[in-house]
Amino acid sequence: MTTEKQPYAPLSHDRYCDEILAQTDLLRDHLRGADLAVTVPTCPDWTLRDLAVHVGGAHRWVETTVRTRAVEEVSEKAVEGFEGPADDDPAALDAWLADGARRTADTLRAAGPDEPCWTWSWRRDAGFWARRMAHETVVHRADAALAAGAAYDVPPELAADAIDEWLQIVTYGQRIGFDQALIDLRGPGRTLHLHATDTAPEVAAEWLIELRDEGIAWRRGHQKADVALRGPLTALLLAFYRRVPLDDARVEVLGERELLEFWLERATFG
Repeated sequence: MTTEKQPYAPLSHDRYCDEILAQTDLLRDHLRGADLAVTVPTCPDWTLRDLAVHVGGAHRWVETTVRTRAVEEVSEKAVEGFEGPADDDPAALDAWLADGARRTADTLRAAGPDEPCWTWSWRRDAGFWARRMAHETVVHRADAALAAGAAYDVPPELAADAIDEWLQIVTYGQRIGFDQALIDLRGPGRTLHLHATDTAPEVAAEWLIELRDEGIAWRRGHQKADVALRGPLTALLLAFYRRVPLDDARVEVLGERELLEFWLERATFG
């Protein structure tokens, strides 16, 4: 069973910091020339500009949290530039995104992964935030790419780690009783399998998820399950994060589709 007791992050702290910058640069590429007033299909309460401000604001909020070694949640009002540039010029938004990502990566590198600070999670240090902000940017970049009609792909080791992290978050949320929907994800004996069809063996991009009476258990590996979701790893990531539907031509559902739908409806955290 995979829990927080297993190795926390298969990617290095520096790699996560690198990806905050790289994924933000790719996000900025998606935004250039796009209609920033268009609604984001996967986040229908947001325009494309709203999405960008959400990502950049999250970067700055984390930077403030780590830089100040906060011991409690930081108010958004205490974060300089949190609400984005006052100027609606796309160039101002682009520069604001780039500056926030740079500041965040620099602060996280300087702190190092073990520096204590407030988080909402099972781990209270800067290493948590480096990983979280890397994947926050990965997933919201998908939202931007879908809204802008841009191509989207993620390095396999990063995509696999994003799935690991999401499973950790959902498992943690269930354990602390965050939401009744998560509590509903209990057994007995229901299993799900995720299988990436396009990765090298060393990536080990397969997962088994068990919905047990005592809670969710999961691990990387191949095993027959009640339902399987198969497809290229980036498409698997998008489907598992509910960014593309299960009917997307890039993925395939084998077995009890209703169980997978049950999971996707309830696996949420905020």
